Amino acid sequence: MDNERIREICMAMPHVTETLNWGHHLVYFVGEKEIGGKMFAMTDLDGSGTGVLWFHAGVERFHELMEYEDIVASPYLARVHWVTLLRWDALRPSEIEEELRQAYKLVHAKLAPRTRKILALPEKERTKAIRERKKVLKERAKAKKG
Repeated sequence: MDNERIREICMAMPHVTETLNWGHHLVYFVGEKEIGGKMFAMTDLDGSGTGVLWFHAGVERFHELMEYEDIVASPYLARVHWVTLLRWDALRPSEIEEELRQAYKLVHAKLAPRTRKILALPEKERTKAIRERKKVLKERAKAKKG
């Protein structure tokens, strides 16, 4: 397992977007951040952070995963039940894939109704709604500055 395989798995899920945050983390969101999307997983691209993969585990699974030797509570995100794999072989590849799918499902279920409604639109309408939302946010930011 590696960053590229994680990217393939995550980007194959519906409505997933990715961003580069904090200089070295590739962050995967369910839906675009601008419309209320939320992150469900991230990888450390350059090895300068803690661990290799972070993901949302949910309450029950979080406590189960804490029993594994090479899995720890994610710094800053443990309170919302995120875990960090310290090494790629902390879980089998099939287990990592399943954990990512579960993380996606958990986060999707907690999206705001407005965000889920936008994601459920046909692609053309969804693209238009996202573009309009980004435009509104850009205008708000511009108004704050000026």
